[in-house]
Amino acid sequence: MQHRILNYLIAAVFVALIFLTIIFVTAILPATTFQPEATRQGAYKYTASEWRGREVYKREGCVYCHTQFVRYQDREMGEMVLAGDYVNQTPHLLGTERTGPDLSNIGGKYPDAWHWAHHMQPRAVKPGSLMPSFSYLKDDEMRDLIAYLQTLGRERELEARQRGMVPQQQTSSTKGKFKQTPQHTGTEEGAGKQTPITWLEAPQELRDEWKRISKNVDTNNSAIANSGRGIYMQNCAVCHGVTGRGNGPISSSMIKKPANLTRPFYQAYTDALFYWRVKEGVAGTRMPRWGRSLSEQQMAYLVAFIKTLPVDPSTPSGDVEVTKFSQLDQPTLMDGNYNEIERLSELHSASPYNPGGGRH
Repeated sequence: MQHRILNYLIAAVFVALIFLTIIFVTAILPATTFQPEATRQGAYKYTASEWRGREVYKREGCVYCHTQFVRYQDREMGEMVLAGDYVNQTPHLLGTERTGPDLSNIGGKYPDAWHWAHHMQPRAVKPGSLMPSFSYLKDDEMRDLIAYLQTLGRERELEARQRGMVPQQQTSSTKGKFKQTPQHTGTEEGAGKQTPITWLEAPQELRDEWKRISKNVDTNNSAIANSGRGIYMQNCAVCHGVTGRGNGPISSSMIKKPANLTRPFYQAYTDALFYWRVKEGVAGTRMPRWGRSLSEQQMAYLVAFIKTLPVDPSTPSGDVEVTKFSQLDQPTLMDGNYNEIERLSELHSASPYNPGGGRH
């Protein structure tokens, strides 16, 4: 009998040691040794209204459906978060499920009025949303909650401006050369208006991948752009058209039209962002994942050619004549399309397209 009790005691001691070890490794040790340096987002001090809004966020259980962390592999969620972003947040509100979208970079994305309408009648703003109505909140509570939401990612955005993460803009005055807009003010030269960041950038995982690829491929090289032209004509022109205006032969049968790559909007795309879209496609569209059929080098060549397409703000997608299939097959007609690219370049003061491709 005594031996049996002793066996139970030994087992209990082992179980207790395992439990205490887990607690020490996962809770006590990180709390005492992991002291990340506060980032600009982490060092931000909430106002009284914002702090009350954070309490409303916790009380209403928003953390059960929304996360507040963007991981290395995440897509369409904005800039990746850092450990220092959470230094002054106790308890943290990272969340564990994404029944709703991640809110790490929601601050400044929508105006206060949008948030108010969204919390009052979610499906009137986002059809199909699972979010319940919070119309029972008092006006002061709603204002505080919105004030808190507008802080999420706001300092991270401002820090990104200072690091030069605002995508490069192209204007007619630059004559085809990319020009960096002032980062500290967030304004565009000559415009005098705020140009908020919409996190127009590839996920960190794809940016690192592109950094590795770009060491061997110069997307500003004319010969590489010329190689990309052939890949474009074989795979992309059927949808986007030979001049990139979204008027390919099968575009007329698509409910969601192919992108018009000559719009000024796409001049803000970085090489990594183009590479991401080419490799993984665009959710909700007919754009395929070319990473399954093209090599990394081929996709880089394709990016080089897309960068040679001129800016043509006068022809939004769907307002141009649909390309015929014969234009994709007959070399003489293709020459006419290259002349069209050159004409648009001269018309809109963009860099000319030359037989070798590339921008100069």
